[in-house]
Amino acid sequence: MPRLADLRFRAATALQRHVANPITRRLPFQTVLETVGRTSGLPRRTPLGGRRVGDSFWLVSEFGERSQYVRNIKADPRVRVRIRGRWHTGTAQLLPDDDPVARLRLLPRSNSAAVRMLGTDLLTVRVDLDG
Repeated sequence: MPRLADLRFRAATALQRHVANPITRRLPFQTVLETVGRTSGLPRRTPLGGRRVGDSFWLVSEFGERSQYVRNIKADPRVRVRIRGRWHTGTAQLLPDDDPVARLRLLPRSNSAAVRMLGTDLLTVRVDLDG
């Protein structure tokens, strides 16, 4: 990974992990993805942006397979997503063949702008929601 991209990754993830995520995951209507920690087995909650379309929830990971929640999904694709204050169970699918830049145009603008600005290795994720 080029040095600038690595620096951007480290700065963004440190800010998210220690400042933004602890605050935003507590907001009642913030969208949150819950995965199972691949090492700890504990629930891991990550605030993020995306959009529900029918029985699927779509998002774009700004750091692709370097994102901790993506690594957790690879180990166990069963997830929960809190959308508008309500939890939904589902199965996450990583979609490396999907065009993440085109996908971002279909997702909420504020989150998409941040993902484009900070992201170094975009990856589309689809969560197929149960029932």
